Amino acid sequence: MDRLDHLEHLDKHLVDELAQVARETVRDELREQTRKQRRTAMLYAASGAVALYAGAALALAVGLALALGLPDWAAALITAVILGAVAYVLRGAARPGGSRPEAGQGAGAGVGAGVGGTAPVAAPPAGPGTPYPPMPPVAPGATGTPEPGAAPAQAGTDPEQPHHRA
Repeated sequence: MDRLDHLEHLDKHLVDELAQVARETVRDELREQTRKQRRTAMLYAASGAVALYAGAALALAVGLALALGLPDWAAALITAVILGAVAYVLRGAARPGGSRPEAGQGAGAGVGAGVGGTAPVAAPPAGPGTPYPPMPPVAPGATGTPEPGAAPAQAGTDPEQPHHRA
């Protein structure tokens, strides 16, 4: 039994040593990855700062060009309106796809009035975050609705009567 106890001690020592080597390897790998990501993030930040100054210089050039034929205040106002329009378009492009009207909705469905001036029927949003499935317009199995997979009933015909072709 003493030999088995000695082997158990060696196994435990080997497992501890392997765990320590694995931890050091993972730590070194993560350190290298974060170093690369930090460098990339700094380059993106510098790029953004330079782009900000380039945009300011462009806005100044547009304002000065407009000031050749307009009063200074009008040139500055037109430049501000142009920059505001560009900011609005960029904000709209940055919105996630879920805030735009869906294919089943009309373009004015979210405005507050539907066709004929009536308010649209309030329905929960249908998306990946919806906690329950969307409701069908008619309850399944209600009178007058065909069963799933069945042919649609013809108007003015009795489904119980035999069908005759002329």
